[in-house]
Amino acid sequence: MTGRRVRRLTEDMTMLEKVCNMLGEQLGIPAESIRPEQEVVKDLGADSLDVVELMMALEDEYGITLPETDVENIKTVQDIVDMMNKLQK
Repeated sequence: MTGRRVRRLTEDMTMLEKVCNMLGEQLGIPAESIRPEQEVVKDLGADSLDVVELMMALEDEYGITLPETDVENIKTVQDIVDMMNKLQK
């Protein structure tokens, strides 16, 4: 692996852990049971209010505004991680 690829994986893991911790806390499930490929609504049982609250928490945590078009396309935990990593660059 190149240095850039290793750094990217480390960044993803860090953001993945943060997103999983936030989801776990909000949904009352163990963060370690949350996987990147899981759908937030279908697999984790979040409703639309849970999704909105998570997005607001992420905005507060990182001092950013999430584009509505990006938020509308979120299905999986990995989608959230990818969106956050993209916005932080």
